[in-house]
Amino acid sequence: MSAADRTAELEQLIAEFEKSGLRELHVVRDGVEIYLSNDGNSVGLSTGAAAEAAPAGPAPAAAGAPPPAPAAAPTPATEAWPEGAQVVRAPYLGTFYRAPKPGSPPYVEVGSAVTAESELCLVEVMKLFTTVRAPAAGVVHAILSQDGALVEADQPLFVIVEG
Repeated sequence: MSAADRTAELEQLIAEFEKSGLRELHVVRDGVEIYLSNDGNSVGLSTGAAAEAAPAGPAPAAAGAPPPAPAAAPTPATEAWPEGAQVVRAPYLGTFYRAPKPGSPPYVEVGSAVTAESELCLVEVMKLFTTVRAPAAGVVHAILSQDGALVEADQPLFVIVEG
């Protein structure tokens, strides 16, 4: 299933959840677990009060979160990347954030110099944020996802070249 199909399936699940009047929804499918809640005070999966349903999407969504942003920008063919480029990939399925918080400047832009372990972005799932770091020193050649987009595990996010 393509990333676009998975995103469309998730968006459909969220839309149906919002129309259903359910307070919480917990779905497990193909090893992926999703928890949706209209209750901002919900403690998540630990309550055991979630309802389980069959038509699951492939991505987790944060409790009370709005539908995900539009799908990520298409990934350029690897042939377009310079020789020796390092591709930084998403650690898991989640929401891609270019800045540490709303209104803050992005961690990096195309052309930014980075060192090994420089912060590049955050990937969030179920209110847990993971910092994605540069694997080596270089220059950001490409940013392959849009801020707020749903990204898949192992999806290319950045291209770093020696510089």
